Amino acid sequence: MRLYLDHNATTPVRPDVIALMTEVMQAVGNPSSVHGDGQAALRRVETARRQVGKALCARPEDVIFTGCGTEAINLALNSALTAGSATRILHTAIEHEAVAASATASGAKVQAVAVRPDGVIDLDDLERRLGEAPGRPVLCLMLANNEIGTIQPVADAVRLVRAQDGLVIVDAIQAVGKIAVDFAGLGADYLALSAHKFGGPQGVGALLAACDAPMARQIHGGGQEKNRRAGTLNVAGIAGLGLALEQAVAGLADFAALAEQRDRMEVGLKTVAPDLVILGEGAPRLPNTTGLAVPGWKGETQVMALDLAGVSVSAGSACSSGRTNGSKVGNALGLEKDISQGFLRVSLGWNSRPDEADAFLAAWSESHRRARPSIPVKTLKAVS
Repeated sequence: MRLYLDHNATTPVRPDVIALMTEVMQAVGNPSSVHGDGQAALRRVETARRQVGKALCARPEDVIFTGCGTEAINLALNSALTAGSATRILHTAIEHEAVAASATASGAKVQAVAVRPDGVIDLDDLERRLGEAPGRPVLCLMLANNEIGTIQPVADAVRLVRAQDGLVIVDAIQAVGKIAVDFAGLGADYLALSAHKFGGPQGVGALLAACDAPMARQIHGGGQEKNRRAGTLNVAGIAGLGLALEQAVAGLADFAALAEQRDRMEVGLKTVAPDLVILGEGAPRLPNTTGLAVPGWKGETQVMALDLAGVSVSAGSACSSGRTNGSKVGNALGLEKDISQGFLRVSLGWNSRPDEADAFLAAWSESHRRARPSIPVKTLKAVS
């Protein structure tokens, strides 16, 4: 049986979600239709909207369903720039490509905010950047990093941005369903999530927009989602998202317990390879995520060796697969090239068995033993 340890890329759909979506797909009805079948479909959508609101401490009416997390981020950024009159975008170098590419494509001024060596935003640098240019700022900041799992001090960043009359977009795609997320408590204007990261289906996400958040639709057509996002709603996918999130939040204590497996595995990894680096090790992290780097042993090579051993992991974000210049996060943290290129991400999930981290350690150790003669020996600088 294969060992799947790439849950940060996508995680298996929960059985109850599959059952619910099957039931919904066997029914008929457009939720915009006024007849009985249409209204039954609409009730499915509104049930999910309430589930999302309750799970994330938001009002149901603040929930806008989208086709994915990337669309949610794009909708938020477009709204901040168009309806919110923001003129400059701030983000760190460890943000997902959905943020980085959208910011570049927007044509607005983009300011880079530094991250500390432990993978956490440098709030002092953020404060400096906010004050160094005119115009209304919008900060795009992930709640948890997709490659190394570091949790960002979003609420603290929001306070700094508010002092400059700015807006804040939170990419919570990797955090929702893994840690407790309080939209109201964060104080942000927008928050993006995606169903397939917490046991829901691929192809459906949501954007939370505060009641006073500027909104400007970027998909034109009908009046769906209160004129904020046109297009016939994916009723089955939305129903699946709602149930998956409800179950994920109910299981947060079990998910937090994955940290014990993760930590035990990391101790074993460093015993096998003392020169191995755990990125973000000294910072608060998601309980399921390890981002490791071995100098001289390329991440892509590790992925292939482990795949042959029946283990699925990744050399970084799935959306950045094929990159040959190393981990995006590792590069942003200033790792030397041969270390950054040796990056590997291991991510447990909601259905991981208690022995999976140990099984990975055994498989990785054997792969490392086989590869060791070809791995250059090097004295590393300390990385905190």
